[in-house]
Amino acid sequence: MKNYKIKSIGVVMSMLAVFSSCTQDFDEINTNKNTLTEEQLDQTLAGPAFASALYAGIHHGSYSSPGVDDQGTWGIATGILPSTFTHYLSCGYGTERNAFVNGYEGRGWLRFYTVAVPALNNAFKASEGNAEATAVLKIWKVYMYNQMTDAYGPIPYTEAGNNKEKVPYDSVESIYTDFFKLLDEANTVLSATTSTTVGTLQPNDRIYSGNVQNWRRFGNSLKLRLALRISDIDAAKAKTQAEAAIAAGVIETNEQSATFKVSNITPNNLNMIVNSWGYLMTASMESLLVGYNDPRLAKWFAPINPTAAPAAQIYRGRPVGGLQGQFGTTTFSMFNNDVLGSGSNGSLSETKNIEVLMASENYLSRAEGALNGWSMGGTARSLYEEGIRLSMTQWGITDTNAIANYIAGNTLPSIPNAATLYPNIGLQTVPVTVPVAWQPSVATQRTQIAVQKYLAVFPESWEAWADLRRSDAKVIYPVINTDNNEAGVGKTLMKRVIFVTNEYSANRDAVTDAIAKLKGPDSGGTRLWWDTK
Repeated sequence: MKNYKIKSIGVVMSMLAVFSSCTQDFDEINTNKNTLTEEQLDQTLAGPAFASALYAGIHHGSYSSPGVDDQGTWGIATGILPSTFTHYLSCGYGTERNAFVNGYEGRGWLRFYTVAVPALNNAFKASEGNAEATAVLKIWKVYMYNQMTDAYGPIPYTEAGNNKEKVPYDSVESIYTDFFKLLDEANTVLSATTSTTVGTLQPNDRIYSGNVQNWRRFGNSLKLRLALRISDIDAAKAKTQAEAAIAAGVIETNEQSATFKVSNITPNNLNMIVNSWGYLMTASMESLLVGYNDPRLAKWFAPINPTAAPAAQIYRGRPVGGLQGQFGTTTFSMFNNDVLGSGSNGSLSETKNIEVLMASENYLSRAEGALNGWSMGGTARSLYEEGIRLSMTQWGITDTNAIANYIAGNTLPSIPNAATLYPNIGLQTVPVTVPVAWQPSVATQRTQIAVQKYLAVFPESWEAWADLRRSDAKVIYPVINTDNNEAGVGKTLMKRVIFVTNEYSANRDAVTDAIAKLKGPDSGGTRLWWDTK
């Protein structure tokens, strides 16, 4: 095979079909005959491989790379799983009723281990001897593996891509231990370097263009996120890691936020498919956004009567968990075509950047940390309110009076519109009964933070799902019907994604060991290591 000198992300995505061709079974990932050899991986390939790891690592796929991936990965791996579990959208598939059907749990797994992981491993090999590039790659490794372990539990990690047919699974606890180690190592390197840009990654880095300080802040923000995640299982370590992250410097402005810059080769899959696949606004989102008079409502969703005067426009969210045909021909709100739909000329997927980790999340996490007694650089209230402001401005809300009124608002989430049409499905009991305005009770404050983080993280549902499980805040409705009566599931929030069917046949011993590490059955009701409540 030639030592290809790849210069653009478009070529990278096409070449992945050669470098890391997709397979039907996971065992083939580790015996791929088309993978570049280590001798062929010089530093000119570090950036292109990193580009592929970035895009595939956020579960997006390019239709410009036939045989490698397409937008269906986001639609299934993200849309039908975490976005549905969190009620960010109503997809109409069986996962709305907490059922794993049609192998949906396998699409994201397959693409992760056949596209994202080989690309990241190639980037590491090509960056050997480059401390700054390796530091950035360590940060991205934590980000993309964190989503997978928080979804499935134990996963192949230490030996993923080891060129062996059988790949062991690591426990969630051991993976988290390594996460903190990698983030510490990355911060040490990026804090000490005199370089402002990682030159080998810069041309292909569609998040930060190789900016050293932005990547350093991103890594510390990840550390803050992970510290909160383990706060119920290891409070002392959580405090130490969170305070270290703040001391080292985290993302603090929208300009520093991590967003993937899209292109015609690497489009925003959400904008490509939410409306074309029939994804709709949910009753949970309607209850919060309408009840709070949230200025983001019209940015995210479309009224069912768009030609009416603004004051008369109606938003209607579909209850999650409906049976086939249960809602007949009832019209529900779609995603706003000008912001989160396909766009008026169908080009929004090539212009609307992809949210990865936003400043607003950090402030809301810091607010919760302050309630825990951690040193977070501000009071819980000031950090909470700044997080809301940043989320508003991120979505183009520039009216300072509107933002101030929202923060001071005492209205409560409302009963969804569908409750009038379907009075017997349980929508009258609204999950959230707290206003936006800061309240005196610490217990109420924790709920307020959880609700506002749920809204601020939208539409990045992998983190929203993990945070709902960890916080146990009642933010969304139970599903109205369930197809899953396993212990811990029913109509409640799904706790994890089950292991992939092909793994049982191709890597059975490892899966058996993974279930032992999971400490519970391979079901959607088994809590992960950090999910203790």
